[in-house]
Amino acid sequence: MTTTIALAGKGGTGKTTVAALIIRYLIQMDNGSILAIDADPASNLNIVLGMEVEQTVGDIREDMLDQVQSSGALAGAMPGGMSKQEYLDYQVQMALVEGQHVDLLAMGRPEGQGCYCAANQMLRVIVDRLGKQYDYVVIDNEAGMEHLSRRTTRDVDVLLLVTDPTQRGLATARAMRDMVPGLEIGVGRTYLLVNRLRGE
Repeated sequence: MTTTIALAGKGGTGKTTVAALIIRYLIQMDNGSILAIDADPASNLNIVLGMEVEQTVGDIREDMLDQVQSSGALAGAMPGGMSKQEYLDYQVQMALVEGQHVDLLAMGRPEGQGCYCAANQMLRVIVDRLGKQYDYVVIDNEAGMEHLSRRTTRDVDVLLLVTDPTQRGLATARAMRDMVPGLEIGVGRTYLLVNRLRGE
């Protein structure tokens, strides 16, 4: 059974560093396979993990939409006679960066202009199916909580709200906590992690 750990928080609070430390801990504990999902376009989780990303899920989505629009085959097949679902599935597998101890999937930039609903839903299903192959999924999320339900349809076992000790940071974390009941996904346990505390 997969354990999903998601991190969210205001930018600049060390969320990506915390995500990398959690991944490092899971590797040291040697409790199973790990999939890291970099769901923050402004994040550099791959750099912190020492992994090189050549293609993101956002790139795949844009490429598929470009091909559909240029061919005019709105309901047709993709290259090689594949269905859109098969094409996306194949491309996500190709975008997966396989490491010695952890695999990484970068979500990339958010949606641009145009209709992405069908592509996004297919991608969510594919990413969720991929996640089921791992013992742990660690998601370094964008700041806003609404992005989490757009990135995945799976429930989250542990949600870490990462903040700094500033008034603004704590207020943001409180607002995120208050958004949890309104998400389209279930959240098991929610924790507040206050980073960069100084003194005794």
